[in-house]
Amino acid sequence: MYRQILDPVAHSLAWSSLVAALPLASLFVMLGVLRVRAWLASVASLAVAIVIAVAVYGMPIGQAALAGTEGAVFGFFPILWIVINAIWVYQMTVETGHFDVLRRSFATVSDDHRIQAIIIAFSFGALLEALAGFGTPVAVTSVMLLALGFKPIKAAVLALVANTAPVAFGAMATPIITLAKTSGLPTDTLGAMVGRQTPILAVFVPLALVAIVDGRRGVREAWIPALAGGVVFGLGQYATSNFVSVPLADVIASLLSAGAVVSVVRLSPSRPEHVDAPVTAGGVADAPAPEPTERVTSPDPRGEVLRAYAPYAIVIAVFVVCQIAPVKKLLDKATSVVHWPGLHLYTAKGTPSSLPNFTLNLLTTPGTQMLVAGVFTMVTLRLSVGRALKAYGATLHQLRWAIVTVMAVLALAFVMNASGQTITLGTWMAGAGGAFAILSPILGWLGVAVTGSDTSSNSLFGALQVTAATKAGLSPVLMAAGNSSGGVLGKMISPQNLAIGAAAVGVHGKEGDIFRRVFIWSLVFLAFVCALSGLQSSVLSWMVP
Repeated sequence: MYRQILDPVAHSLAWSSLVAALPLASLFVMLGVLRVRAWLASVASLAVAIVIAVAVYGMPIGQAALAGTEGAVFGFFPILWIVINAIWVYQMTVETGHFDVLRRSFATVSDDHRIQAIIIAFSFGALLEALAGFGTPVAVTSVMLLALGFKPIKAAVLALVANTAPVAFGAMATPIITLAKTSGLPTDTLGAMVGRQTPILAVFVPLALVAIVDGRRGVREAWIPALAGGVVFGLGQYATSNFVSVPLADVIASLLSAGAVVSVVRLSPSRPEHVDAPVTAGGVADAPAPEPTERVTSPDPRGEVLRAYAPYAIVIAVFVVCQIAPVKKLLDKATSVVHWPGLHLYTAKGTPSSLPNFTLNLLTTPGTQMLVAGVFTMVTLRLSVGRALKAYGATLHQLRWAIVTVMAVLALAFVMNASGQTITLGTWMAGAGGAFAILSPILGWLGVAVTGSDTSSNSLFGALQVTAATKAGLSPVLMAAGNSSGGVLGKMISPQNLAIGAAAVGVHGKEGDIFRRVFIWSLVFLAFVCALSGLQSSVLSWMVP
């Protein structure tokens, strides 16, 4: 049995926090500065976390190892289970040639990469986030952009940066629902508050995407469709979360956003000076840019176009059906919660920790639903079982190093959580008094950077945010919501998601390059949310429900 300790170093939260931050610091330094491969950086940082847990926090080595194994298994199921099956669906479309058909179809809407980035990475990615969450949007949209001619690293960067504003309401608002359970606050109230923060962020995300694609010229020439997509998404997310349904916030917002961008493009289509040729998955990131493709003079047969879109329509249909209350209730019968064998943890207060409780949701996990969608896709694309299995094998081979990385990162997160390292960091920050209104989103950002999940971050820090808010005389609703809103910005720098993005576009070993390109965007958007949280605690307090 192990009971968490908050201040093991000289009974000081500040000194203990400096030590507790070492695993994260080593991870980000190895990724961003030393350019160490992600799986090596993750395994090395896991070793640092275990050493600190045992040597500094006094955690028995057996308990630390068991916490790490639970994290590694959680990394594979449900997270990697989702990504593997999502990439499998894509591989089947490549195998049959329908992804090329899809690429040409998207080009008929606009062959401008800036517009394609908004529609696919932002709007369509938000829809995938709404239905599945976790790593699905990054895995799917990055390879879609790749097939449209984006260079591999740029495709991954766009997918990661776009996967921000929708995250808090992802997987049918699972992060908000989890936050409500851990904080004791109403789901609708928390959803309404987050719906008064992330929609403002959403306005600027498409502008960031066009800047990534084409720099200042991109913003200057494509700011109208970018702003239209962002504003409409923000209004849709705000209105739905506050007045209609929290779980449907991203679904409605993403569809409205896509419609707005397409409408603007139809009225005033932009014309890029250069459009790169498609690059196949697995291409080299630093390879020379291919020559521009010739414009297709004869359109693909309507039946082939429908089949090209069918896999994504199937994915949406399967996820929607599985969210219907009676169906969800039936599927949930296969869910069980098991105590991780041999792991016995108590919180610093002496109460049993919920960390050893492992939820095995075999049918309700998006990964299994994506597998079902893949089977339907196989039939729709008229792919033989042999070719489908070959595509699955290719997917596993492509993701082999990402699998190691994600499992190591989640093992790191679980060791830090179980030993008390993460709570030490959070408790220290919570002692900032009134200034905590500005720091609150940073806590959520830190949680997602470690775990790769806004749901996990809310589970970890939700109750702490409420306690800190009460002590500081701040709104518990605002601080809890700030945890989720700030957390979405840690998604793009999480090693877990970096590994998924790099694996999806076939640039294993380039996670550090991707990290350096997204880190500044993560910090800029985080500063914005911190400032908004501070203002909402004072002059904009009327925005708090």
